[in-house]
Amino acid sequence: MRAEDTSLVTRTKTEQATGRTAGRAHVVLPAFNEEASLPPLLRRLSDVALAEQLTVWVVDDGSADNTAAAAEAGFGELDVRIVRHLVNLGLGRAVLSGLRAALEVAGPDDIVVVMDADDTHDPGLIRLLWNEIAAGSDVAICSRFVPGGDDRTAPLGRRLLSRGAAQLFHRALAVEGVRDFTSGYRAYRASLLARASAHWGERLIEEQGFACMVELLLKLRHCRPVITEVPLALRYDRKQGPSKLKLRRTIAQYLKLLARDRLSPAPYRKL
Repeated sequence: MRAEDTSLVTRTKTEQATGRTAGRAHVVLPAFNEEASLPPLLRRLSDVALAEQLTVWVVDDGSADNTAAAAEAGFGELDVRIVRHLVNLGLGRAVLSGLRAALEVAGPDDIVVVMDADDTHDPGLIRLLWNEIAAGSDVAICSRFVPGGDDRTAPLGRRLLSRGAAQLFHRALAVEGVRDFTSGYRAYRASLLARASAHWGERLIEEQGFACMVELLLKLRHCRPVITEVPLALRYDRKQGPSKLKLRRTIAQYLKLLARDRLSPAPYRKL
């Protein structure tokens, strides 16, 4: 991490010497005031079939509670590493810091998973995401809008926003294989992220709020990835604290992102 990122990386539990590894899943958890949600989520992550092949990156985005302490405590033998923002920089910057930290040690055959730290996402789906990447996908999305997906536990306003945004981006943008544009639970082939990061650098994610997930997807589409989706049953009933999503602000961010994407030229060279 560079000094200007106001972030620090520390290592806990079973981490080995830094180096490139193969066939691992790097799980990025952007976390802001998630001290209550992290312990049960880390326990669930330690229970997945791939636990010994997971590296968990908790990005403490300037939390005012004991999020960092909860991450440091880890769970069992789970390999947990912490990226610290000294101040709150927003979801987009937290995701970017987590991706960059993971890519520093990820091998070309690894995958990078981004999921919410509020325990609303089922870690058991990591196996399905892994299988999708192994079968040839470059991006695998946990989708609420494919058969088997379910978002009924989420508040009505959030559900309407997600569905409205999905329809908007589906009609306005040509991204094959995507129904759930705003899902925060995805897996990426590490080599794909490395290519995109080499091109965009610090501009890979510029949005600070929830629109960052759509922005990353729109930039990755210039790499012509194969994208597939697996069903996601959202467990909003497990959420410990209030939602951090602000409806009006997020709608404005989505519209601004769409306008910027329409006006921005495609990359000047093949990615």
